[in-house]
This record gives sequence, structure tokens and C-alpha cells, in this order.
Amino acid sequence: MTEPTESNDLSRRALFAKIGLLLNGLVATVVAVPIVGFLLSPILRERKSAALSWVSLGGIENFPEGQTRMATYRNPYVNTWDGETAHIPCWVRHVGADKFQIFAINCAHLGCPVRWFPQSELFMCPCHGGVYYADGSRASGPPERGLFEYPYKVQGGELMVQAGELPTPGISAQLRARKSPCA
Repeated sequence: MTEPTESNDLSRRALFAKIGLLLNGLVATVVAVPIVGFLLSPILRERKSAALSWVSLGGIENFPEGQTRMATYRNPYVNTWDGETAHIPCWVRHVGADKFQIFAINCAHLGCPVRWFPQSELFMCPCHGGVYYADGSRASGPPERGLFEYPYKVQGGELMVQAGELPTPGISAQLRARKSPCA
């Protein structure tokens, strides 16, 4: 009988097992890096939403009394690759004197952009038939609430909107609680 000899040579099976373990480790690392980054991102990045910015929509002369017009502002918290999506549209309604209403362009139902129809003085959503009165309140259709409103102020003849967060039901409740300085 021959005695087994100790050899430093890897068998083919052991070599493939080690290569398999190495490849599995690489895949696990590639998958884990974004997940860990996502979990740690609130700790690592600045709290941008805590400091909302006031952004100019233009002079108040651009918004005649009794009319509703579309305006755009540049989101102050953008990335270099945002491009045109950093320009946020909104509807500005000049109620009277220094009283305005600034509505998010998105329907409160599923976020489709609403259009203003001056003939009927209604905002209408083309996606699911949501209709809103001129003051932003719900008229008919599937939305359960009115249009989202931005806080505003008039400063030095400029209409300023508080930017940095897109209005949502939860944020709108917070904003209503804070009240706009000029409202």
C-alpha cells in the first residue's frame, strides 16, 4: 500500500472553489457599497431641507392684478446634472395689492401638470380630469384636496417664493402652520 503524500498542489476542484469564493466576495462588495451609502447618506450629507431659500419670481409688475400667470424659478438645491429639470414652474395668482397665491403646477392627485384656462377660470388636469377653482380649491375629479401652495413674500418690489421643498400633503400642513409673512 502506498501512503498518501502531502502535496502543496491545489486540486482542480479546490482551485475552482477558491475562484468562486473570490468572485462571490466581489459581487457582494459591489452590491453592498450602494446599500451602505444609502443607509449612511442622511448622516454624511448636509441638511439642505432645513434651510429653505427665498427665490425671486420677478417683479410684481409681471403679475397683473386679477390674473393668473405661469412663472418659473431655479431650484436652489440642484446638482450639476439636473439641467432643465432644476427650473420649477408654478402658477402665480395676483389676488390684490400685495396678496398673491402661488400654486405648485402639479395636480394633488397623481402629480400631472395642471393647466390654467382663463376663459372658465379653472385649473384642469389632463391626466384624470381633476378640476380646481381659481383659488386652488378642489372643484371636481379624483383629487381629494386643492392645489399645493408655496409660501411667498414681497420684498423690494420682487415676488419671492420659498423654495427648496416641493409641496406635498405633509409639507403643506407644515407650511400652513408656519404661515407666510405676508399672507
